[in-house]
Order: sequence, then C-alpha cells, then structure tokens
Amino acid sequence: METESEPYVRLASLRQLHQVMADMNKARSLADTLQAVADGVVQALGYELACVNLVRPDGDLVVAAFSGNQAAEALITGRAGSRESWDRRLNMGEQWGDLIFIPHTEGWVLDDDDVPQWYTDGPAPRFEDEWHPSDRLFAPMYAPGPQGGGNSGELIGVLSVDRPRNGRRPGAWGREALQMYAFQAAIAISNARLRSNMQRALVRLERDQQALRASEESFRQAFEYAPSGMAIAEMGGDQHGRILRTNDALCRLLGRPASAMRRYAFSDLVHPEDIGTLLRTSAEGGRAELRLGRRDGTYVWVSLRNSVVADAADGPRFLLTHVEDIEERKRRELQLAHRASHDSLTGLPNSAELRSRLAARLCRRPQSTHAGVVDAMDAAYGDSAAFDSGGHTFDFGVATAEPYGAYDHHVHAVAPEDGRDDGTKGLAVLFCDLDGFKSINDRFGHNAGDAVLIEVARRLSGGVRDGDTVARLGGDEFVILANGLGRADAQDLAVRLRNEIVQPIRAEGRAVRVGASFGIGWAHCGMTADEVLKSADERMYVEKRSRPKQHRRAG
Repeated sequence: METESEPYVRLASLRQLHQVMADMNKARSLADTLQAVADGVVQALGYELACVNLVRPDGDLVVAAFSGNQAAEALITGRAGSRESWDRRLNMGEQWGDLIFIPHTEGWVLDDDDVPQWYTDGPAPRFEDEWHPSDRLFAPMYAPGPQGGGNSGELIGVLSVDRPRNGRRPGAWGREALQMYAFQAAIAISNARLRSNMQRALVRLERDQQALRASEESFRQAFEYAPSGMAIAEMGGDQHGRILRTNDALCRLLGRPASAMRRYAFSDLVHPEDIGTLLRTSAEGGRAELRLGRRDGTYVWVSLRNSVVADAADGPRFLLTHVEDIEERKRRELQLAHRASHDSLTGLPNSAELRSRLAARLCRRPQSTHAGVVDAMDAAYGDSAAFDSGGHTFDFGVATAEPYGAYDHHVHAVAPEDGRDDGTKGLAVLFCDLDGFKSINDRFGHNAGDAVLIEVARRLSGGVRDGDTVARLGGDEFVILANGLGRADAQDLAVRLRNEIVQPIRAEGRAVRVGASFGIGWAHCGMTADEVLKSADERMYVEKRSRPKQHRRAG
C-alpha cells in the first residue's frame, strides 16, 4: 500500500473501514456480529481470508466465523483449539504493536498442534516483504478495560488474517488499521454479548421472579447498556406508572436527563390521543405503538412493550418497559397511507377514500324473515322504525341485521323529504362537475388544466366547514360530503361554491374561467355509497341540462 497515491488510498480505506465498523455494530445477534467482523476484514482491510476465534467459557478458542473461502469455512468453522496452543502462538514470532506475526520460517513448528488452520504451501519469497502462504498474522481482541482502552481487559478472541491482496506483508498503515479494527471488533463483540445477556435476562424476568434475584447483576448490565430504551415503572396504587429508573438510550431518545425522568409517569409523557392505548397496555402487559413527548415539545413514535414482573408472594410489583424508536417506519406508513387515500394532484381524498368515508356513515337495511313487519314499521315510524313504549325505545331498523350487521350506537342517516324543507338535517352529497374544463386543456395544455384543478380544490376546501369532506372523484369531478344540512342549507352551499369556482383562475400566465354544475343527493341508511354517488351524479346532469349552455361555458 506504499504508493504515490497512498493518501487517497488511505482515505478511501478509512471510509470503507468506517462503514464495516458501523455494520458490525448494527448486527442483531452475537453470531451476526462475529460474521460481520470476519467479513469486514475481507471487505475493508485488503486480506482474502479472515477468521474469528472466540474464547469459550472453558478457555479454549472456537472458530466462530470465517470469511473469504467457502471450502475453508466448511472445514474449520465450529472447531476448537486449546488455550495452551493459542498462548504458544501469542508468545512467539514478531510483535507488531498489539499484533503477532509468525513468519513461515518459524511457523512450521505449529503445523501439527490442535488449532484449526487453513494454509497452503508456496515458493520462497522473491523479495524481503513478500507474503508467504505459511505466514501467520494474529490480532488479539481484548475486552475494553475499566478506562476504556488498551489491552487491560481479558482476552475475548483472536482475529487471524491471511493472503494480503497486494501479496506483501502489511506496512505501518496496514498494521495500524488492523490493530484499530481488532480493538473496535472487541467492543462490538462485548456489546453483542451484553445484548445477548439482556435478552436472556428479560426471558427469565417474565417467567420466574426467582430468576431475577439470581441474575440481578447480569440484568443490571443488560439494562444499562441496552441499545434501545428501557425503563422500570411502578405498578398499582396511587403511583402507578411512575418511572423509577431509565437507561441512557431512553434519556437520549426523549432528550431528558435521568433525574428529570423520575419526576414523570408514562401517562405524563404520552400523546393525549394515545392515553387509552397506554392504559390498556399498562394494565394488561404486551405491546403498543404510541407517541412519547420529547423535551422540546415534539413527539416521537415508539414501540412500547411492557412485561409485568410479579413477586411470588405479593403479586405484581413493577413494569419493565422496552421502548424502541419507530419514527421512521411510522413516517413511511403514514406517507403510504396518504398516497393510497389521496389524489396526488390536488391532495384531496380520492375516490376510494370518499367511498370509505361515506360507507362508514351508512348501515345496510337488515335482512329479516319478517320483512312485512319491518316494512310496516318503516311506513309508520320512518327509516329507523323506532318507537317509545312505556319509557323504552325499540329500534327495529338494525335489530335483525344479517350480512352487514347492526351498528353499535349508530345514528341513522336520514334524508329531508322531497319538495319541502321540514327542518330535517341530513348528510348532503354535492356532486360537482366543471363546465368548460375540456376546452382549457385543449387550448392551453394539461399544465393549465392541472393548475385549474388545484385551484378549484383549494376554493372548495375553503368554502366548506371543518369536518366536511371535499374529494376528487376523478377528472374534473369533485364531491362534497356535508353532514347536518337541510335542503335549503345544501342549496345555499352549492350556490356559494359555484360562485367561488367561476371567479377567474390564473393558469400558465393567463386568466381563465370554468363553470360548475352541482347535483345534490342525500345519503341515508339502506343505500350503498355507490348508490348515493349515482343519485347525486344524476341530479347534477339534470341541473346541467336545465341551465342555458352559455351559462355553463367557461369564459
């Protein structure tokens, strides 16, 4: 690697080294971490082969991961070498900082010991620093010591490498890179072990309180060093849900120090709309997705999992809560849901969302074997077929619903009677079709047409009440759902919206005009959403044909 372009090579290598270090720290399990360590050597450090030898509880070292040669991987992965043989290796050869290099001239004495190895014979080196197939290079990995650096911790494994791609023994840069990588790999493996310990501790917590007492120190380390948020909260009594303890990951996620977190209960931090979800999760244990408040006043979506930790004698004592940041996933889900339910041009609800909102307000007429009785009730008492007898109200309108079911606490949608405004308020469906829109597309192009549709959508949205729905059905057709209107109210709304639409619209640098025809339909239970829309559509065409053509054209 000692070339004229070495500074560039070093920078590129550092970037690649940074990426593989990030990958091994993102691994989900100890096995994934070990494989990421081996793969990283091959990907970033310029060697063709890499092997991770992990210290087992009995002191021997097992080949836990291999990268670069499938045949070698199948041959030696899972095999173990004695600690005595490994100590012999680490105490001979040349000391390259923390690395151990054993040249082929000395390594032959190790060929027959019990350490699993993969090597091939080759010719003698042609020049001083040429790599020989029987050369050996080891990078011991030590657990971080109390001060966080150096080799003050215990040996957790050895990283062995072979076959530099440039065919040379590594220079000063290559040695330092391998040494630094081994140090970071030791940290990643130690953290992976901590996470593994945490998962085992959590299982023991949920199954048996006695296991908690037996593994208290193991759980403490797992809790403190968990990569995601953890909290312990009181359960039961006046202080239910009060936070007793949090780890650093949760404090960072919410931007609050641990001392401040102890002043809150989770109910103080949760979004007001999610309080019911929190209470159900706290009471029953289990999982939930909700929003927690940050110190800056914003909210973050989290996946919250509660485990009820019980005392064998006294019953439930506290909640162990695992908190995972799912903000990015929720954002993508909301974006996808919005795209699926809204028109991409105008941002209005689309046809599918319109039908969904309309159908949600309607229940189908029940299928009953006593159809004559229901019809008689309808004739006498209206669509709901409800009457009062001795202080009790009986509603036959949904009592025997079959395929579509009765709606619990459903308020039936009814329509004002034709020909008069009797004070009945209903769900008005205004079907709007633009007049003269096609000529704008033909004369000025589709960009101008799109600008008109966007502005019409804005004017319609601004002309209705909060809670009303303005949707784009398709093309130049819009639909407004407005609840609680009488016939006169609906007609006034149609006139106001038409007057807004006919005002000049700026499109592609020119002022254009479109007209609008409105048909007013009424939604009531017993109809489908498509039937309601068809009714309003037909009324719109009646209204369009009844107006003089010159009054319908755009200016």
